[in-house]
Amino acid sequence: MSKLEHARNRTRIDRRSFLGTALAGGAAYVALARDMSAFAQAGGPIVIGHHCELTGGFASWGYWHNKCALAAAKVINEGGGIAGRKLELVTEDTESNPAAGARKLRSLIQRNGAAFVTGSVHSGIMLASIPVATELKTVYFSTGEATEATGEKGTRYSFRTGTDTYGLAAAGAPWAYQNLGKRWTIISPDYAWGHSHFKEHKAIIEKLGGKVNDPIFVPLDAKDLIPYLAKIPQDTEVLFSVFFGALSVAFYTQAKSMGLERTMKMYSVSGTIEAIAPADLKGAAEGVYIVENFPRMVKYKDDEFHRQFVKLIGTDDVHAREVGSERVNAKSHSWQSYENLFALKKAIEASGWKAKKDDQGVIEALEGLQMENSLGFPQGAKTLRKEDHSGIIDCYISRVQNDELHVIKKVSKEELVTHLPPRFDLSRQAV
Repeated sequence: MSKLEHARNRTRIDRRSFLGTALAGGAAYVALARDMSAFAQAGGPIVIGHHCELTGGFASWGYWHNKCALAAAKVINEGGGIAGRKLELVTEDTESNPAAGARKLRSLIQRNGAAFVTGSVHSGIMLASIPVATELKTVYFSTGEATEATGEKGTRYSFRTGTDTYGLAAAGAPWAYQNLGKRWTIISPDYAWGHSHFKEHKAIIEKLGGKVNDPIFVPLDAKDLIPYLAKIPQDTEVLFSVFFGALSVAFYTQAKSMGLERTMKMYSVSGTIEAIAPADLKGAAEGVYIVENFPRMVKYKDDEFHRQFVKLIGTDDVHAREVGSERVNAKSHSWQSYENLFALKKAIEASGWKAKKDDQGVIEALEGLQMENSLGFPQGAKTLRKEDHSGIIDCYISRVQNDELHVIKKVSKEELVTHLPPRFDLSRQAV
């Protein structure tokens, strides 16, 4: 059986269990004997789909989204499942392609019977998927950052526990404007994520009195970035880059070869260095400022739940490297695939959901859901805002120093929410 076929198979959970109170803040695991046949007595499994980038350009991220979702399913089932029913996780590969992703979402829901879906981190795929999920009346958790997913293209069925381009701009742009420079150039891939970042950051920088040059959009299949880097205006004080994967490596190494960091500050968001170790870039990312959604280094959110999560995922607590391999966790995004399952567990149990006819109760429970810092929510306490279905979370401004991402400022969710009024009210839409 191929890895892809294996990933598509329904998750098999073994017969171990642990103390359910750990999910709500307990500190210890306790081994408990549990007959898994009890799940069947409770009404059969609850099928949750995972719409994941296992192959294609986002595969280095999808690997971690898959690993996190599998870990969450295991923890939930070992703690007694969801309302006494087994969580059955079914995964479909989006192939990092919007058209394929939309087809695979239909397969998850119509062929595999997924009642809910934790979804794509690829902004183009998630925006193509929300209309499908809405048509099929299925709750869909985006894990990408284009704000439109919980904004102008959002629906009553679209949610996101993580932040978006609107939130990241509010978290980092004012600080960067004050501390790094007032004349900005944005360079990014020519697709939804980059366009969304340009729109949101331009609005804030210009409101503060700064200047934002015309954006430089790079084709997704570009290998040589030098022609695009050569277009950067000489008066640029802050170069804001938004890349991922191989394009990130190309950007950092080629920008370094041109010496751009000597004349401008390098600023970015976590996606640009996700699944990449600064040390592997041989100094090319040194000094870059990054807005993180979850500190890569455990010491900057040093609590028992963060440490338990890192152990569950199998990474170290400094570089987020996988134990036994060179892989680096896409940590600022992959936690959502883990936490989304716990958010659904809370909403299902709070609403008394039994079957699809009860979906409205789950949606209403998700709107305004409070999530405590716990093993279920190791990124930290957060709110799933009622109006726009957006996660209000803590963010971190970090800098690459000696090949490590060191936090230099925490932007708390309480501080952030004052700059993030909801611009849409999805909760008014019909179910």
